[in-house]
Amino acid sequence: MFRNSIRQKIVGIATGLIILAVITSVLSMVMAGRVGHLLEELTNRYIPAYGHLARVNIRSLERSLAMRRMMMAKMQGEEDAVYAGARKSFDEIEPLIKREADAARALIDAIIADPSTPSDNAALGRLDDRIDNAVNDLLVRLNAENKTLLEQIEAKDIAAARQTTLRADALRNEFSTRIDAIRTDMLEQVASAAATVKAAQHRAIIVSAVVTGIAAILGFVFAMLVGSGITGPVMRLLEGTRAVEAGKLDGSITITTQDEIGQLSAAFNRMIETLRNNQRIRETFGRYINPRIAEGLLEQPAIAATEGQRRIMTVLFCDMKGFTSLSEGVTPRGLVKIMNLYLSTMSEPIHAHRGIIDKYIGDAIMAYWGAPFVEETEQTHLAAVAAIDMIGRVAQLRRELPELLGVRTIPTDCDVRIGIATGEALVGSIGSEFMMSYTVLGDTVNLASRLEGANKFYGSRCLISETTAAACAETIALREIDRLVVVGQTQPQTVFEIIGKKEELTAAQGLLLQHYAEGLAAYRERRWDDAERAFSAALEAVPADGPSIAMKTRVAGFRENPPATDWDGARRLENK
Repeated sequence: MFRNSIRQKIVGIATGLIILAVITSVLSMVMAGRVGHLLEELTNRYIPAYGHLARVNIRSLERSLAMRRMMMAKMQGEEDAVYAGARKSFDEIEPLIKREADAARALIDAIIADPSTPSDNAALGRLDDRIDNAVNDLLVRLNAENKTLLEQIEAKDIAAARQTTLRADALRNEFSTRIDAIRTDMLEQVASAAATVKAAQHRAIIVSAVVTGIAAILGFVFAMLVGSGITGPVMRLLEGTRAVEAGKLDGSITITTQDEIGQLSAAFNRMIETLRNNQRIRETFGRYINPRIAEGLLEQPAIAATEGQRRIMTVLFCDMKGFTSLSEGVTPRGLVKIMNLYLSTMSEPIHAHRGIIDKYIGDAIMAYWGAPFVEETEQTHLAAVAAIDMIGRVAQLRRELPELLGVRTIPTDCDVRIGIATGEALVGSIGSEFMMSYTVLGDTVNLASRLEGANKFYGSRCLISETTAAACAETIALREIDRLVVVGQTQPQTVFEIIGKKEELTAAQGLLLQHYAEGLAAYRERRWDDAERAFSAALEAVPADGPSIAMKTRVAGFRENPPATDWDGARRLENK
């Protein structure tokens, strides 16, 4: 299980919000219950108590009216029934007054006795005492006056009854005044209780709003924190993915969480590291094997199939002239520097013209052109142009070698020898279960190698096969050098030398081609004098031309020792 997983975070937020909602609901219920309790006390105690006091005053007035009806009935001589009805009402009202007063006092005492509600207990206690005094004092005195008045009315002592009535009215007025004062004070208590209810209600609303706001803010903050904790790493992961898609493998993602996204980010970083390692392997692999072959082997496994294929290929061999003499005069470290510079200088044109470097053999370079890397129709032209560029870099190499070795001059005049052949070859992965090499094999490869070695006999730089010459003759200036029978073959091969690109051919090179062709024709016809004159003319056009010197020397030898009658004009190479 992941620590602090996204699921746990979401559940935690939901739990926190639920807890906040429960707290808000509980507070609202408590506050609502408090308001309800206060409202219940106001409705069931304060207001009914005030009502009882109001009815005490009303009952007192009703009793006074009943007394006056009794007096009027006696004074007017009305029937006894009228008097009896008024007397009955008078007698019934007195216990009602006491009952209403007792009910008011009971409610006030209940308010005072309830500690769960705020109330002015001192003021309520004074109201209770005042009600008790009014009922037990004034009402008793009023009842005494009323009793005297009833006796006077029964005796029809009207004059005395009037005096007693005046005293009774004064007592009743005093009673009513006290009750009114008590009612007024009770009304203030009712208003105070109502204000308390409103304050509690307002406080409940404010508390609910504040708690709800706090819950909303906390919920939003928690959601933002967790959301940023999720979206931030996801955005970094997305940016990292886009960077990898663009080929940028030098970065990594900062891991800020330990949840699933953190684990995914760690896996992404491991993937980038693996890709970087693979990239380094591919780059390193490409330094030992041509990058185009390496990419093909990695991206197209079919290329690595062990079954070879027969294809038309153009093979090039390049060797460094004077390497043995040069290597004898330098230290091993200096020799490594020379080799690296030489191989780098000569490999660049091959790469530039889409050739595949197959291997380095000491100071020799083997390269080839052909499917699936270049089209068959352009392979010979590319190989020829690469050879021209390689020869053109010899002057640069001669300048850089002394600087590389820290000397003024090198002990020998270095140069290159190149051989190119075109023909059918076996192409594929060749080797054993321990090591494989994607290479080319066959007579074409052997011929290119022999042509490279044949340059030493002619003093030339680049000899090519007849097939190669036929394929690139439209764009490359060539001259036929000789017919050779290389080691391992019985039939002579016509070989050509690459002079340069046709559009870059100089006048001297044009004369060289003309005179050399004349000398070669005379040589094959055994016209030794004409051949010698033609080769001499060629040397006048381009002094120190190696093939002209070699052929002139051969003609001079044949003049002294003519060849056999079955001589076919071809030279046989016994070794490379």
